[in-house]
Amino acid sequence: MSGNKKYNYPKQLSIFRFLLKAESIRKNPIPFHKKYFDKFGDTFSLKIGKTKHVILSRDNEVAEYILQKNQKNYQKSELQTKFISKYLGKGLLTANGDFWLKQRRLIQPAFHKQKMNQLVQNMNQTIIAELQNLPEDKLVALFPIMNQLAFNVVAKSLFHILIEEEMSRLKIIINDVQNFLIKEIRLPYKAFWFKISGQIKKHQKLALETDTIIQKIVEERINSNAKHNDLLDMLLETRYEDIGEAMPTQQLIDEIKILFIAGHETSANAMTFTLHLLGNHPEIQQKVFEELIAIQSQTNDVVEQLQEMTYTNAVINESMRLYPPAWITDRENIEDDTLLGFHIKEKTLIGVSFYELHRNPKYWKNPSDFNPERFLGEQKKESNKYFYPFGVGPRMCIGLGFAMYEMSLTLSYIIKKYKVTSSKKDIDINPLITLKPVGAVVTFSKR
Repeated sequence: MSGNKKYNYPKQLSIFRFLLKAESIRKNPIPFHKKYFDKFGDTFSLKIGKTKHVILSRDNEVAEYILQKNQKNYQKSELQTKFISKYLGKGLLTANGDFWLKQRRLIQPAFHKQKMNQLVQNMNQTIIAELQNLPEDKLVALFPIMNQLAFNVVAKSLFHILIEEEMSRLKIIINDVQNFLIKEIRLPYKAFWFKISGQIKKHQKLALETDTIIQKIVEERINSNAKHNDLLDMLLETRYEDIGEAMPTQQLIDEIKILFIAGHETSANAMTFTLHLLGNHPEIQQKVFEELIAIQSQTNDVVEQLQEMTYTNAVINESMRLYPPAWITDRENIEDDTLLGFHIKEKTLIGVSFYELHRNPKYWKNPSDFNPERFLGEQKKESNKYFYPFGVGPRMCIGLGFAMYEMSLTLSYIIKKYKVTSSKKDIDINPLITLKPVGAVVTFSKR
């Protein structure tokens, strides 16, 4: 235990050791996390400067406590609220407290299952159009295909129409801003340089350009009075309970930006990892194929088909267990608290690595095996206790239903039509804001 008498913390990693490895940690913190979890146990801490404490954990008790049981005392940290909101504005992802709650209550109905079912037809058509010319019988990089697909699915679901030029510009900006954001978060000692070299200004200007693009789409919709039954319509129809008013335009733009970014990137990552894993497990791929063909013979209704994809869903879940797109989360306590028996000071930064929790042998048998059976029948209940692909508690990802539909429909289209073979067994990962797959290469051959 460390710290003064009033506060104590889990086993502590020395700041000097941390700084020595700062550069490699910036490139990929996951091996570093694993090394110290293996050395110190499921939770360890780090003291930065005189007063700042950081706790990193892969313990389910910590995850449940800060995200659910005592979530009122734990809010999103400045890393998320300050850094990310600088570029993405104050939407669901970056807001805290009462303002967050007010926005969540307002937007939640647009993501209700009935509403998602209305989007399914449109979503399915986009997937078919995007994937019908997949290159056959040759090695292809998987992520760019999935990224383009996921981007267009979100764009079509949000806006119904796609203006090619505007959408590709949005995609470039989102990518640029995210890459810079990661640098800012992981290289705090370069903050001054980023400022004086004009890099912060440049990226804030790019973020404003996304506002302009989205604002134009929103204003055209309002002026046209046309109904498209897409997410934009649903968001324009929402009203705050207490004042009966719609969202201000800037707030709407901020929410749309976040749905865009959070919505396309996580799905693109998850679909890439899933297809890579299926390409290495032909026997599991065959089971998915058999389930999909059986469902197709029973009903042509896409929503009904989705309800029946039990095994396909288990495959997607097991893929997200091994490679959770949102691989880490963090919180800060508003007031002093007791966590795992340690008395911790207010504003302690607590990071929970879902990547490590999902592979923690304390909760998972043979954690590095790809085994969809974990998410079937009785086993599913047990697995779900330690499974956080969309977070948990009141701040659980609002787009859960949307993402599962999109991934299931994508797998359904590809696996019914093609056999997928991966070119290599292992896949590299790049833990940015989301967990990115690196070097997934597959072959699609006609069934």
